[in-house]
Order: sequence, then structure tokens, then C-alpha cells
Amino acid sequence: MSFSFSIFRVGFPFVMMGIFNNSTVATLPELSPQKYFGTLQAGKASLAYFCQADSPSTSIFLEELNEAVKPLQDYGISVAKVNCFKEEISRYCGKEKDLMKAYLFRGNILLREFPTDTLFDVNAIVAHVLFALLFNEVKYITTLEDLQNIESALKGKANIAFAYVKAIGTPEHRAVMEAAFVYGTTYQFVLTTEIALLESIGTEDIEHAHLYFFHCKPILDFIQKCRRTLMEQPLTTLNIHRFIKTMEAPLLTEVAEDPQQVSTIHLQLGLPLVFIVSQQVTYEADRRTAEWVAWRLLGKAGVLLLLRDSLEVNIPQHTNVVFRRAEEGVSVEYLVLHDIDSIISRVENNAHTEEIQEDEDDDMEGPDMDTQDDEVAETVYRDRKRQLPLELTVELTEETFNTTVMSSDSIVLFYAGWEPVSMAFLQSYIDVAIELKGSSSMLLCRVNCGDWSDICTKENVTEFPLVKMYKEGEDPISYAGMLGTEDLLRFIQLNRISCPVNITSVQEAEEYLSGKLYKDLISYSNVSVLGVFSPTMTAAIEDFTEAGNYLKGSVITGIYSEEDIFILSNKYATAVPALLLARHKQGIIESIPLTNTHAQDIVQIITNALLETFPEITVENLPTYLRLQKPLLILFSDGSINPKYEEVILTLIKQKHLDSLTPCWLNLKNTPVGRGILQVYFDLLPPLPLLVLVNLHSGGQVFAFPSDQSVTEQNLFLWLKKLEEGVESHIRILPAEEWKPPLPAYDFLSMMDAATSQHPTGEAPEYMKETDVQENNKEQHDDKSTVRKEPVETLRVKHWNRSNWFKEAEKSFRHEKEL
Repeated sequence: MSFSFSIFRVGFPFVMMGIFNNSTVATLPELSPQKYFGTLQAGKASLAYFCQADSPSTSIFLEELNEAVKPLQDYGISVAKVNCFKEEISRYCGKEKDLMKAYLFRGNILLREFPTDTLFDVNAIVAHVLFALLFNEVKYITTLEDLQNIESALKGKANIAFAYVKAIGTPEHRAVMEAAFVYGTTYQFVLTTEIALLESIGTEDIEHAHLYFFHCKPILDFIQKCRRTLMEQPLTTLNIHRFIKTMEAPLLTEVAEDPQQVSTIHLQLGLPLVFIVSQQVTYEADRRTAEWVAWRLLGKAGVLLLLRDSLEVNIPQHTNVVFRRAEEGVSVEYLVLHDIDSIISRVENNAHTEEIQEDEDDDMEGPDMDTQDDEVAETVYRDRKRQLPLELTVELTEETFNTTVMSSDSIVLFYAGWEPVSMAFLQSYIDVAIELKGSSSMLLCRVNCGDWSDICTKENVTEFPLVKMYKEGEDPISYAGMLGTEDLLRFIQLNRISCPVNITSVQEAEEYLSGKLYKDLISYSNVSVLGVFSPTMTAAIEDFTEAGNYLKGSVITGIYSEEDIFILSNKYATAVPALLLARHKQGIIESIPLTNTHAQDIVQIITNALLETFPEITVENLPTYLRLQKPLLILFSDGSINPKYEEVILTLIKQKHLDSLTPCWLNLKNTPVGRGILQVYFDLLPPLPLLVLVNLHSGGQVFAFPSDQSVTEQNLFLWLKKLEEGVESHIRILPAEEWKPPLPAYDFLSMMDAATSQHPTGEAPEYMKETDVQENNKEQHDDKSTVRKEPVETLRVKHWNRSNWFKEAEKSFRHEKEL
């Protein structure tokens, strides 16, 4: 699967999901009863599930409880599984019926006990726990009289958020509870599940959950009823947040400036603005009209009174309404509307038109703009009608898994049928099967973890999609590269041989270094590595063997340690121990000494050797080169690279003049967003080809090679010399921007923090053996100081690039928004 650079539009759904679906994986700690009660703190809430160790009947509930750990932690609530042993007798560990409950504590005080069948999924768990803790903020009612009493009591004091949900524990109930956690000290939340109560307040549509905002605080006459505003969007945390923010905004604002320059909370929330144009002689009547319109459009648009007499910008003479959409760059509309209903219709019909357009786009072949912001979702959408030849892979079940992987060399994809990344990668996996059809003895299999969760649990699948290779007599290997066809195919093909290969003669070593020994694999690994040692260097041989095992599937490695090693060492002018690096495209062999180097050092040496001298920058390899922490010398080209320019740069590389830089080139045809990058640097797209030096890691300066000079060795050398001496002027300084909420209205974390304060409540190799993972887990389990461990049941979505290099590059790449 190929990718391209993307300039992402960051909106409030991303910010909200970043809070409620944080990518950090929180795991369910397992404690003894004594240990658990010792961790409870006064004023802190904790949810505990007491069960017999390894109880198979509770596995589904434990999966949902594990999913609830992170969202509950966001609210300061800890979650734990408490293992009861048969000899323990207590209130919570004694009778079997007590083991079908979860218990909510505040400090050492039991607040509530929940039968596990009411906590049927993560939404129900979060909703029930927050409902129990927010009993002062959320009133549950069953009759119209209850609602009227609360309304009367709060007139002149506070506003009400009244919600109807079909049942306790639904996603809508969770959304209301999460909103109550943030806003519960500001508004009185009222909840009901009685449909008759919803009917009694005049709602026509009673099929769905509803939220009303009762405007009781402004009411001073106790006979007068509170105004009610219905939220017309579905009950989600995001929609409720946006709705309440509009309720907090001023009902009507007077302005005397260009409507195109006005900014309000409504625009930040994606809602349009309606300006009622007024003049001095009709001010009172216009204001009354504007207030009436504002009440009708509350929650749908912002309404402002535009004072024409004080406005410097000219407005068409007969215009009485100005309409401004929330989208950036859209010009305002000057309208002549004759009544209030026309204004309301203008707003509502515009919103309706946009909804219809989105529905129609679902039937079109191309994804809409929102979908394009996520390459994974775009891929799934684009290929949704593609019939995959799944018969090229073997679907494994609980009955067939063990016999299949034990009787054949197998590649197994563990995925989830409901998850977009899995489905996107499944398409690449099938493409690999097509490439290997009839030419490989490797059996390609797949396991849907949604159907066969026990298999995934036993195979220690802690994230998906995940690919593992099973070979007879060897430990399984987890694939940790990019989730694309080319990288996975490369991994499979290079694993056809067991590395490091044991070379037994000088002739075989020469064939290995020339590429003849494994000529069918050269296209997957341009570099072959041969470790040369004397027979007595046992420690060095062991380190190289360990490094070769780590790099298995990413590069071909071999080892030669015979008595006649001096023949090779003399030919390639190197002392042993050493590495011989055969670069097959260039037809050269380099030697690197290995004096006092350990396995991890060897891995790093080989990894660096795999880097190209003058690479084409792509999405996949950019993080790798960024981790070098050097300024980028980029040659922008509209197509293939000019051979003259390539020769100049390669010559300077050989002369060691570019050692402090990372020379590379970017093909705008392969990476079209390069045009956008150049426009950021130059405002207008300059002629190509063009050399640019970008100092991303310190200062953010951008320098351009003079357009009036030809690219020669001498000119480029002198230009770089001027840069080094600081006498060349930059054309742009990239801003050092941080990732923050795009607008203050969506800084939900700070609101949660405020609400909480008011309540009393060495770089690892890329490919690792399965045994290494299991040993690491075992070490964590055996460490008495470790409070938490990673249970094998935990499943999380794998990122497209799981390399540690990418994470390191992100930390230093301050200007990634320009790329």
C-alpha cells in the first residue's frame, strides 16, 4: 500500500477523541485482596472486580473491564481485578454469588455494588460508575411532577440539562454522564428513562435519546416557565459539549465591524453566523427581531446585531441580513429576507443541504474530504466494493490453528474484522498472497480475533493487526515493519533463509558477496553483510549471531569463521573481526572493523549501513533519515532526478563535504505535496529543479541555492561554505509550533481538570523473537516492585509505522506541519 504526504485538517473530533480514546494503552492490574485494599486512598474512587483466578466464565467481562481502565482513569477512577484464592474467606471473596459483582469504593468506603450482567460493555461500565459517583450532580426522575419540582426550585438559580435515554448503560447514557462530570457543578443534570415523561413535555420524536436545556437561571417570576432548547444532534460526548458551549454563549451580540472579520464561539464550533443589519432609526425594532431570531436559532447558529451606522465597510443598500458560513475562506452572503421564518429557513435548509450532500457522497466512488483526512479510513472506503480473493489465504479456527502452524511453515495474520486498520491491511495481505501464489512454500493464514479471541490470547497477540511467522523448530517471529505489501513481502522473502547464513569456504564467501549465492533475494536486500572472524573469537561470533537473528527479515547476513580467514582479510584489507558490506547496486564492498562491539552495536552499524547515500525521500523512509538529526539538503525535482545534479552531489559526498548534512531528493510526481511544501517556503512555486537546505532540528531556517547559479561542484561547495560561515540569508524561518487544541473551546482536558478539582474524588531492534517478548513479560511479572503487568488479553490497534525511529524523529521534528 502506498502513501503520500498529507496536510491534515485538525478539527474538534480529533481533539475530543484524543481525550476519550487516548492511544496510551492502560492495562487492568491484578492484585491480591490484601494488596488491593492497601492501595485505596481516602477520597479516591476505585472499581474492583473480585474473582477466582483464571475463571474462564468471566473472560468476556474482563475484556470489557480492561477497555474501561483508560477512560475511567481520565476521571481519576482506578480499576483493578482482585484475585481470590479458595482459602480466602471475606465479604467479597467468600460466596460464589458475590463473585459475580463489581464493587465501587471511595477510599475504604463501599459506595455501590454492580452485578456484572449490568456492566455488559465498556459504555455500561463507564456510565454506571460515573452515575454512582455523580449522584449529587445528576437527579434521576420518573414523573413529570419530579421534573416540575426541580424546575421550580432552580428558577433564578441555575439552568437544567434534561436527558432522556432508552436505558441505563447505553452509549447515550455514558455521553450524558461524561458531560455531567465536566459541567455538573455548573448545571443541574436530570436523567430519565421513562418514555411517558418525554411524551408529556411535547416531544414528537420519542424513538431516540433527547437532551433539553432548560433556561431557568434568568427566570425571576416563579409563575413563568423556563425556556427549553432541544439538542437536535445525536447524544454523543462531542455533540453535548458543543451544544452546551452554545448555551453558554451570549444570546445576542452587537457588532460594528466587517462581518468577514468577526469571530465568535459559534464559528469555532462549526456553526454559521447570522447578522441582522440595523440602523439607528430602527434600532429597537431590529433588536427585538434579532432576539427572536436568536432564540429560534439557539444551538444552530450565532446571531449578531450589525450596526450599519457605525460600520466602516460598505454593505449593499437593501441588505437586511448577512449570512456567514463556518468554513474558512468562504465569503459572506448579503441577503434581503422579508420575515423571520425566511431567516430560520435559510439556516436550517443550509444545514439540511450539507447533510444530504454527505449522504449522497456515500454512494459515490470517491471519498469525501473528511474521509481523506485519514488514510486508513480512505483506503477502506476506496476499496469497500473490491472483492478480495480470500481463498488465497487459509482461515484458521480454534480447531485448525495448532495443527496448521505445527505441520507447515506459516505466516499468520491476526486481525479484527470490525477495525479499519485491520481491514486496510487485509487488502495488502491478500496482495502479498497474490504475489507469492505458486512460488512459495510458505502458507499464508489469517485469524479473525473478533471470532477466535482465545487463539489470539494464547498466541500473546496484544495488538492488531499483527503478523507472525511460524517455522518448524524455531520460535515464532512477530513482524514489526510497515503495514504495506512491499515491506511484508520483503520480510517473508528474506526469511526464506536462516540468518546469519553459515558460509563454509572462501569460494562460497565470494559468491555470497557478489550476490550470486542468493541472487533471487537481491531485489529485497541491496546490501549483504558478511561477518568475518577467526575460529577462536567465540564471543564476537556470538554477538554477531545475535545481531543477525535480530535483523532477520530485514537484511541478509552471513558469517565466515574458518581457518583460512586470512585470505578474505588480506583481499579486503581488513583485520578480523570485521564486517564486509556488499552493496550490490554500486558493485562495491566496504569493510568495517568490529573491535569491542557488542550485538546491539552491530545492529546499529548494519542499520546505518542500509541507509542510502542520496535517497529519494518518501513517507516510509522520512522518519529514518530525520533521526540522524542533520539538516536536510533537498533537491526538489519534477520527475526523475537530473543525472548532472546527481553526479555533483555524489561527488561532494565522496569528498566528505556533506558529512554534516543529509543529502536527499524529492520527486514531486511521486510526492505531490512537495509543491505545497515549496509554496510554504517561497509563497509562489519556483522553477524546478531546485536545491533547498532545511535546518529542521535547530532554528528552522530555510535556505535556497541561488537561482542565477548553475549547480556545479564549485558553486555548491562555495554556497555551503557561506551557510557554514553564517553570511547567507535565509528565505524563511519555520515556526516552532506545538500540537494544541485548535481552538480554546475544545480544550476539554482543562475543563476535566477543573471539574476534578471540584469533586472529592538503547533502541530495540525492529524484529524481535516471540521468546524475547515472553521473557520480557516474565521479567515484569517476577519483579515485585512492578504494580502493573501487561495481560495477554489486551488488544490495541497497531500504528502504521511501529518503528521506534519514527517516535524519536517526531520528538525532534518540530516543523512537521509544514511537511
